Amino acid sequence: MHKNRRMSARQLMSTKEVADYLRLKERKIYDMVAQDEIPHSRISGKLLFPRALVDEWVKQSTAGTALKAQRNAPAIVAGSSDPLLEWAVRESRCGLATMTYGSMDGVDRLVAMSACAAAMHIPAAASNIDTPGMPREDRNIALARDRLGHLDCVLIEWAKREQGLVIAAGNPLKISKLADLKKPKVRAILRQPGAGSYLLFLQLLTEAGIDSNQLKQVQPAAQTETDIASAILDGRADVGLAVRAVARQFHLDFIPLTVERLDIAVLRASYFDAPWQALMEFTRKPAFLRYAKTLAGYDIRGLGGVMWNA
Repeated sequence: MHKNRRMSARQLMSTKEVADYLRLKERKIYDMVAQDEIPHSRISGKLLFPRALVDEWVKQSTAGTALKAQRNAPAIVAGSSDPLLEWAVRESRCGLATMTYGSMDGVDRLVAMSACAAAMHIPAAASNIDTPGMPREDRNIALARDRLGHLDCVLIEWAKREQGLVIAAGNPLKISKLADLKKPKVRAILRQPGAGSYLLFLQLLTEAGIDSNQLKQVQPAAQTETDIASAILDGRADVGLAVRAVARQFHLDFIPLTVERLDIAVLRASYFDAPWQALMEFTRKPAFLRYAKTLAGYDIRGLGGVMWNA
């Protein structure tokens, strides 16, 4: 009898707990209770929320053709390529698939409901760079707000990543800074237009006063960061922009340039489905923490934190 009572208690959430669970503000929960929009009970004046009913409400409460499409979005994480994310999806056996054609492509696929999530990293707005006292605009949030504001989704942090120049082991061309990429013998391979790394590379060049047309560019463009490493190993290119983890995986040298935040926009209905929950559960396991440390260049202390809420 006591065991059953304990089990029941674990299935009841407080207002704060249900707000954290749904990634909403407590004030929003109170508003929803007042409108009788969310399953709840009031016992001795205290609001309680049955977890099972809340889960079912999340799946069933959306209405209309567009929101029905959101519930039916395939279990695909589109957008930016990321070694840690792709490994975690595979290793966790969560049931998600990845489709990594760049940040902007991922957003397009999320809008089209051909994916349930999109990984993105967009560099800060160039217009804010030289404005004293003006912080750079958070372009991940701005992009989510502008393109995904009509969707019922949430933007969460995946990781902060070190980005820089990946070069051949031993640095035979003596590259030490972006200006060295203008040397006649240096062949640079860029990511495809629309990829976050492509946009970041162009911005870093602009900040350094370098026109991308001054570089000897290798074609075709790399579709993933792994493609950049492969091109350097094969001798088809000398340098490219990628995360430190890629350089380490392929035993290449690395020149750090900046730290960026990789976020993932997830449809709220998909967030509560089994595949995404399995991935999030895996990120809390020691194996994931060890692997992130082994890859190097990652800060995962903020993983799962809400950056923006539709």
